[in-house]
Amino acid sequence: MVVIGGTAGKPLVLARERLELADPSLAGSRQPYHAIEGLPLAVARVRLAELEACAARLAAAAIRTLVQTARAAGIEPVAAGILDSSGREPPTLEAILASHALIHTADGNHFRAALAAACARQKLPCARIRQRDLAAQAGRTLRRTPEELSAAVAQLGRDVGSPWGADQKGAALIAWLLLARGI
Repeated sequence: MVVIGGTAGKPLVLARERLELADPSLAGSRQPYHAIEGLPLAVARVRLAELEACAARLAAAAIRTLVQTARAAGIEPVAAGILDSSGREPPTLEAILASHALIHTADGNHFRAALAAACARQKLPCARIRQRDLAAQAGRTLRRTPEELSAAVAQLGRDVGSPWGADQKGAALIAWLLLARGI
């Protein structure tokens, strides 16, 4: 999670957090669809509901804390951004569990859904943008080339230091995009 402030022309990283949405004491919470793979469907549904409730609870607490911390610092959060996977979610649990590749996508979507619901509970607008569409949307909105965007996001990382990997870069770019859109 990266919190951006400043202006669309000169974004600043105000905060950088890692949100834990899996409970290490709950088996399968890090990869919920992997955890239910191979279970009978009825059992898998029950177990998945437990894992979804856990992620929802942790996401709600994390977003609530972030909003409270920001407000205590005089910052009013205006939006959240979630980078969605580029793949499509199959319509049924059976279809997901029949494909290991889809299980990976579903694991990520599990946590994205928990975050989006937590933002809604805080009445924090949440924009969801597919990973593969982010650079093009940001380029159009910010009127910058891919190279300029990459350089600017890399500079944000140099300003705040490590870690600044792909997750932080993507979070910073979506936050910058939302700042520019005024969302």
